Amino acid sequence: MGLGDLGYRPAWSPQVRGGHVRYGLAMTSLPDRGVRIGFAGGTQLSTIDAVRADAIWAGEAGFDSYWLSYLVGVDPLVALAVIANDVPDIELGTSVVPTVGRHPIALAQLARTTQQACDGRFTLGIGPSHQIVAEAMYGEPWARPLQRTSEYLDALAPLCAGQPCALDGEQITAHTTLDVPAQPVPLILAALGPRMLALAGRMTDGTHVGQTGPKTIASHTGPILRAAAAEAGRPDPRIIALVNVCVTDDPISARAAAAPGAANYAALPSYRAMLDREGIDDPTDLILAGSIDEISEGLAAYVDAGVTDLRLGVLAPDAAHAATTRDALAELVQP
Repeated sequence: MGLGDLGYRPAWSPQVRGGHVRYGLAMTSLPDRGVRIGFAGGTQLSTIDAVRADAIWAGEAGFDSYWLSYLVGVDPLVALAVIANDVPDIELGTSVVPTVGRHPIALAQLARTTQQACDGRFTLGIGPSHQIVAEAMYGEPWARPLQRTSEYLDALAPLCAGQPCALDGEQITAHTTLDVPAQPVPLILAALGPRMLALAGRMTDGTHVGQTGPKTIASHTGPILRAAAAEAGRPDPRIIALVNVCVTDDPISARAAAAPGAANYAALPSYRAMLDREGIDDPTDLILAGSIDEISEGLAAYVDAGVTDLRLGVLAPDAAHAATTRDALAELVQP
């Protein structure tokens, strides 16, 4: 069962500002494509104050959404609930919270509490994570992750929609009704492989993708996701693509500085499979580095591939490049 089966359809839509619909990308570079642009807060924020400052900047710059990731810093749901009143006009979401380490009842309770604090602007992004995270970090088994994710959603989806759940699965058991008044919480499932993408299409409002280029999104991600959603009678799903960018006159050095971190992602089998589909050996080749015009051209390829949302991350070698890139992106997202 998914939110679509419960009669829920996500209410989030592009913002109307200044008397017209704002879609994010500059009209002069990408004519009215209907894409939303979000800012990726990343995994390195360790204080609520840092999240607040980052999200306020994104809202004031004109981004449509702000996404906070999960690793070992602040809990993204708690942080977004705390800063929601400081960032009143944009979507706030997670990208993503792993399903390992949290029971779906606990996550749904926290998600609905966050939705209450965000006054309906919160979107919960989740994902099954990776074998090394499940086994080495949480000590949980990695057996049949697709089945576990499906059962997890069978419990999580009705609870996020404000309805009871009653599940006795092989890996997940959940029986409860939550008393947390809030609007339904849209669900986004991070998915890369074909079966997980089909699950996302059937049971959630879309997918988060990372380490995935436009060719792969056009030929693999989008077709599988949309076909599954259509078969399940759900609306067109969101495809939220993480794209890391750096404004620089030395893209080779910028990519070289990012190489150690990128190699960690490329070592994970699911990400490596997406890089192989794209025909990319070096994961830093996915970083859009160069002038803002070159970056805009690279983003246009993602829009052409069918993404509904761009989640832009600043991946810069130093503070000066990071500031320059932020300034350029703030100009890019103006109507």
